Amino acid sequence: MKKRELTPEEIAARFAEIDAMPHEKPTPEDLKAFAEADAEDPSEAVSWEDYKASREYSGKLMLRIPKELHRKLAEQAKANGVSLNQYALYKLAQ
Repeated sequence: MKKRELTPEEIAARFAEIDAMPHEKPTPEDLKAFAEADAEDPSEAVSWEDYKASREYSGKLMLRIPKELHRKLAEQAKANGVSLNQYALYKLAQ
């Protein structure tokens, strides 16, 4: 089912509804988190690029592939007597 795009008027109406709602009061947990964030030393902050460069990889990779390719790979794995995961790893390593 394809989602319908909202018109600019519908978007404006939804924002107006949200803006008209009463503001929420922060919970004690929220206030504690805000205080902890304010107390952090900015010099210890890590840039997004440094974070991405330093992260470790889990070894998991999720791919969305066409159903026909999925079927074909599963059949080839079965014909070779290995799991689909093992077969996909073999194909990726080539």
